[in-house]
Amino acid sequence: MAEELELQTPWLRLAARAWGPLDGLPVLAVHGWLDNAASFDALAPLLPGIRLVAVDLTGHGFSGHRPPGAHYYFVDFIPDMVAAVDALDWDRFAVLGHSMGGGIASFMAAILPERVTRVAMIEGLGPPTSNPADGPADLLKSMKQMNALPHKRPPVYPNMDAAIQARCEASGLSWPAAAILVERGLQPIDQGFGWRTDPRLRFVSPLYLSEPQILAYMERIKAPALLICGADGYLIKRAYMQERYARISDLAVKILPGGHHPHLEDPEPCANLLGQFFAAA
Repeated sequence: MAEELELQTPWLRLAARAWGPLDGLPVLAVHGWLDNAASFDALAPLLPGIRLVAVDLTGHGFSGHRPPGAHYYFVDFIPDMVAAVDALDWDRFAVLGHSMGGGIASFMAAILPERVTRVAMIEGLGPPTSNPADGPADLLKSMKQMNALPHKRPPVYPNMDAAIQARCEASGLSWPAAAILVERGLQPIDQGFGWRTDPRLRFVSPLYLSEPQILAYMERIKAPALLICGADGYLIKRAYMQERYARISDLAVKILPGGHHPHLEDPEPCANLLGQFFAAA
């Protein structure tokens, strides 16, 4: 059974789910964009001997939201997760991340080589980038989105099944996988159910890192690294990822059947790879 945790950082409250013995190998698990800590519900029980703590990222699940007027920059999630491991009193630890969480995990490994013992990523390596020429338009659009927020009505679903169906249609997830995420991501409101996630998470970022900046982080990852890709996932289709792979000194890339959520849709193959990877620590 998962244990619910609350981590108080110097500036916000983070919620988390934990599995495994307290003296197990400490692994911080970081979920993807618009998901939550339940992303690891199917995988975590298949990793014996590991103390896996999956945190709801800021603005997701049961964690706190950023103050009014603040954006969700990718790089701001990094100090949030470092504050989480500090709250857990972990000096050295491994990191496991999915999608955007994989990007966060890779950056943590880059800036904390003395603390991150191993880094495993599923369908995520570094953050997304954009065409530098789109920067002014992105900034303007994000400002307009923030100004329009008070006048927007969030979606309301008459029941949980309707929300699960919406998540299936938006992401291509199977019903059982979507249900796991939706159960933690939904909250009751007067007319039905609405998302717990901060609506600002859907805004265009006011600023993206450039690819040369991202490559500089990849070069600084010294811990053993594992990247798991779905054969029908996102990373396989992105040729520029090959250069990111090449900049990491000790990286193994494994491809499994499935799409963007292989750890949730079919967790056993992922667990086999991850179990061997973490056992070598």
